[in-house]
Amino acid sequence: MTGFTGPARPVTVLAMFRPVTLPLWLFVLILAFAGVTFASHFLFPSVRWFFRGRMERVVARLNERLDRPIQPFKLMARPDMIVRLAHDPKVAEAIATEAAETGVPETVLHERARRYAKEIVPAFSASVYFGFAARAAKWLARLLYRVRIGQFDADAIAGIDKGATVVFVMNHRSNMDYVLVTYLAASRSALSYAVGEWARVWPLSWLIRSSGAYFIRRKSNNPLYRRVLARYVQMATEEGVTQAIFPEGGLSLDGRVGSPKLGILSYIVAGRRPGRHDVVFVPVSLAYDRIIEDRVLTTAHAKAERRFRASVGSILLFVGRQLIRVLTGRFQKFGTASVSFGTPVSLAEFLTVPHSDVTADLADELMRRIARNVAVLPVPLFCAALAEDTDIARADLTARAEALAERLREQGVRLDLPGGSVPKAMALAFDILALRQIVRCERDRITVPPKDRALIGFYAAAVGQHLAAPAASQAADMPGNPADRHR
Repeated sequence: MTGFTGPARPVTVLAMFRPVTLPLWLFVLILAFAGVTFASHFLFPSVRWFFRGRMERVVARLNERLDRPIQPFKLMARPDMIVRLAHDPKVAEAIATEAAETGVPETVLHERARRYAKEIVPAFSASVYFGFAARAAKWLARLLYRVRIGQFDADAIAGIDKGATVVFVMNHRSNMDYVLVTYLAASRSALSYAVGEWARVWPLSWLIRSSGAYFIRRKSNNPLYRRVLARYVQMATEEGVTQAIFPEGGLSLDGRVGSPKLGILSYIVAGRRPGRHDVVFVPVSLAYDRIIEDRVLTTAHAKAERRFRASVGSILLFVGRQLIRVLTGRFQKFGTASVSFGTPVSLAEFLTVPHSDVTADLADELMRRIARNVAVLPVPLFCAALAEDTDIARADLTARAEALAERLREQGVRLDLPGGSVPKAMALAFDILALRQIVRCERDRITVPPKDRALIGFYAAAVGQHLAAPAASQAADMPGNPADRHR
């Protein structure tokens, strides 16, 4: 046996080095698998470590200048956050309940919850948000509008506890709202928005998700989906993530501040735990001389349906016209965009007063403050003075505007007019509207084409809402409420 087995070893060694003939496709496949294995085990972890370290240094520098530092929850790796959300105990409870009611296996429902979590969870990048999104927002906002800060309760906002979660609550006038508030808040904090289905178009969806926004299905009544969404909002709130919400749930179709929908606000209120840090709501009021989507909104309002039928072609045509005007030096700003920050409402202090329905009462109070602080700009004042007329002497229109302005001042409404002058405001508003041929001037008379009558009413509605508000609501913020101590 010894003489037989001894010589066998060199034969085995030589066999290992003999050429092997393989099909080219199999050889390429082996190389591809080897490359993926090497990358996943050696290269990708090193790259992730490099970018993670770089991101942490960027965040550390940003946090030195931000009033509200970026919270660790916001920086959590997206896959980890998805797992945490999908395996949350309250989500598991909702899965068990639905399985018992419908007979659907829990494994199927858990996979469904994971898909919901993947759909909702953002992929925040500090570099994208502060390096691109905030700068692009600043450039675009200042290109299109004269951006003005209206009311700003500096003492109250500065006095917000640093440990509290801040939630900006805003009226929804235009998709420019996201751009405008991102620009104005970039020096203070990174905002997290709830964004509807309209933004799920690549590459817009990637940019929005990287900016920290989370996607929601506004019309979904699925209990499991609602529980997953609620838990994400509650987790973010518990971890101190600064948020921005639009309680109206969609753009205003008639130009007024609308009634609130309680969805996200109810999640925040329900998720508050006694003894934990406070949640402070800051009412934000937005107003524009020109809303980019105004024709789309008035058309939807006339049809009594929330379907926006702006075609891709019309959008590209509009953008193309504006770009040509910018490049040729003929571009004119769309007027003023005004943002007012009202007196904050502390949830902890709000709860010290008995309420029959905390969420509904809180929403009504916030929307009342928002509506009251909407600034009156030249175009809305012009349209309100025009009222139902389609042909009026220019001097008579100015006289009406003067009388309207006086009534608004008596009610404590903020007017943001050039130099505080009504005649100058009327001239500016006429130029903005005449450029779009919404109004015309012939022999010192202002006329309105019948097809644009709805636009006049749309812009006048904000002034009409102020005039219709009870005088008592103009006087003070929630008399007798502890939130007054923030003043």
